[in-house]
Amino acid sequence: MSKLYFRYGAMNCGKTTLLLQVANNYEERGMKVVIIKPLIDVKGNDTIVSRIGLSRNVDYLIKDDDNIKAFLKTCFNKKISCVLVDEAQFLNKEQVDELFLFTKKYNIPVICYGLRSDFKTMAFPGSLRLFEIADVLEELYTICRCGKKAKFNGRIINGKFVNTGSQVAIDGVGKVQYESLCGKCYLEKVLKINVNNINEEEN
Repeated sequence: MSKLYFRYGAMNCGKTTLLLQVANNYEERGMKVVIIKPLIDVKGNDTIVSRIGLSRNVDYLIKDDDNIKAFLKTCFNKKISCVLVDEAQFLNKEQVDELFLFTKKYNIPVICYGLRSDFKTMAFPGSLRLFEIADVLEELYTICRCGKKAKFNGRIINGKFVNTGSQVAIDGVGKVQYESLCGKCYLEKVLKINVNNINEEEN
């Protein structure tokens, strides 16, 4: 029985690059894949773009209120071997449920790539549901500027870290940027908490 996968990590951990590599692997063996992403991710519009310059058009853009059951059925009818989802954190709960049911009904794997949490360390709705029901969870790794493993996403506006604002603000759109940070650097640079002082008070 095919599985629903969630491959997640902080910004700049190579999610989109890996997705494109997986697509290439299938196609080199003569198999068909479908690539989808949420419409809310306006970066690249109908194209997914990796940070190392690779890009590819998507086959389907998912609107916020889309019921994707009908589209997924066409994937089975067209003998698709795998469904790949970029920016899966922006899916809603019902859409993730449809992906899960699709893998079981049609025996076709779905591999989702996305962020674990937002710039406030809160889970995105799509990510939370994927953590709840995905058959396989795989963490992807990147490093902080200090060299430690990065798990958090710091939002930067006009060159400064911020910790207020709406959950969704697309990287590279307007003046919004993100930086992957370890826990210590997130506390110090985003929340302005001196970790060393905390340790001294506890002792």
